[in-house]
Amino acid sequence: MNGKLIVLEGIDGSGKSTQYRLLLERLRQNNVDFRSTVFPRYKEESSALIRLYLGGAFGEKPSDVNACAAAAFFAVDRFASYKQDWGGYYENGGLILSDRYTTSNAVHQGCKVPETELGEFFDWLYDFEHVRLALPKPDLVLYLDVDIETSLRRMRRREAATNTKADIHEKDVAYLENCLRTGRLAAEHYGWHRVDFMKDGRERGVREKNDEIFTIIKKAGLV
Repeated sequence: MNGKLIVLEGIDGSGKSTQYRLLLERLRQNNVDFRSTVFPRYKEESSALIRLYLGGAFGEKPSDVNACAAAAFFAVDRFASYKQDWGGYYENGGLILSDRYTTSNAVHQGCKVPETELGEFFDWLYDFEHVRLALPKPDLVLYLDVDIETSLRRMRRREAATNTKADIHEKDVAYLENCLRTGRLAAEHYGWHRVDFMKDGRERGVREKNDEIFTIIKKAGLV
């Protein structure tokens, strides 16, 4: 008996990590039995190629590594996580909440593919991760939309607060703009639930968006 898998997805600076943290708190407050995971798992051996790639070892631009090769780096980390961490719990009917998942390859690697070939890439990616690698398919994907200005402002603020440097994805503005465009196309292609960050000409509050997210999850019968 397979369990249930909820995924939060969005480009850097979309507010995804904040919504993930609030959702963890909400599930605990509602006494929901679940497990959580975050991708990539930078501290694990399975993320070695991811760290090399994002650190610029294979090239200083994201485009220096083609979409399929980079997708494989991230997929291997997810496969290891499923086998080592949460697969047994999920297969026994457990609920998993994931910050990023196979969906991230669609957004962050799909942006390297010409738009005329995106549908083919999305289908290849689905087959690669969910059929060939047999990773569980998400029951619900919540895509947090944002604009590029807000994304960049949040990322730079985070870097200043944590005294960290941007990786090759985060410092390439053109790449991030492509990710945003591709994320919206992926949401439409796969049928993800899009959570808008603006309403009636204003930026929505964090709690307002979290209320919407939790309502969508409840309506889907996942909690």
